[in-house]
Amino acid sequence: MFPQRRNLLALSLALAVAAPLLAQDKFPAKPVTIIVPHAAGGANDTIARVIAQKLSEQTGQSFVVDNRTGAGGNVGTVAAARARADGYTLFITADSSMVINPSLYKNTGFDPVKDFEPVGTVATAGYVLVANPAFPAKNTAELISLAKQQPGKINIGSAGNGTLNHLIGEMLGKTTGINMMHVPYKGASAAVTDLVSGQVQVSVQSLPSSIAFIRSGKVKVLGVVNPKRLPALPDAPTIGETIKGFGATPWYGMFAPAGTPKAIVSQLNAEIAKALESKDVQERLAGVGCEPFKSTPEQFAQLVRDDLPRWAKIVKESGATID
Repeated sequence: MFPQRRNLLALSLALAVAAPLLAQDKFPAKPVTIIVPHAAGGANDTIARVIAQKLSEQTGQSFVVDNRTGAGGNVGTVAAARARADGYTLFITADSSMVINPSLYKNTGFDPVKDFEPVGTVATAGYVLVANPAFPAKNTAELISLAKQQPGKINIGSAGNGTLNHLIGEMLGKTTGINMMHVPYKGASAAVTDLVSGQVQVSVQSLPSSIAFIRSGKVKVLGVVNPKRLPALPDAPTIGETIKGFGATPWYGMFAPAGTPKAIVSQLNAEIAKALESKDVQERLAGVGCEPFKSTPEQFAQLVRDDLPRWAKIVKESGATID
């Protein structure tokens, strides 16, 4: 065979092998589903939709939010863990589902470390203790005083058993020695709707699910759950200003099923970083009381490992349990 023909044959074979590899490298090549384990209207859902819209714009492919609710987030988390590890099913969740539920439930159905590839954090959210405007207490101290006078008489609504809203309420009760009647709902929106109508008197809510009601005067803020005052509510005191050491900063992040190719995880992390740097995403998050929170996959993995024992200790001390 002539040298030129051998060279052409070798080149043809190389291109034939490379073509499918290049095709496989293109991601995303079809719509991507983002599972959210909590109901529409809450912080998790709101943040996921902001990120999904921006990723759709950046990649030219649809990123669609799929709410899979139930068992305090466990239903959606299990569905995400069992999804095909090809990058086309992702998972945006609150810290509650990933690092708190393992301490609240005897069997969540998933392993937060082994079943997932951390892609990156996306945001933190403000959380507030709010009340119906007719409720007599005007702040955290007055709520504690009133609850001690009326043990078990004040109703506190949450987004559901095992949610972060529920656990923060349990922590507040354990820390202060007060006893309020927990009323679980199927999502934050249902809880805040009944708070506005007076069916429940107080509730722990994320700012995304409650800020419109706060600004319209339909609910009032008794205290901010986060350790620092929130830019969206600069005049609202933190609960920690009344109860020393009380506070939490909920985070939200994206995961992929374990085994998802590292190249896809890295690409998604870069897309998230790009999205969080955009002014429109920053403004949309700020508008609902959230802030961008970037990390590498490795930093996020370490955050999960650090938070698991930290929340296990908090859950144990609070006495909260679901099973």
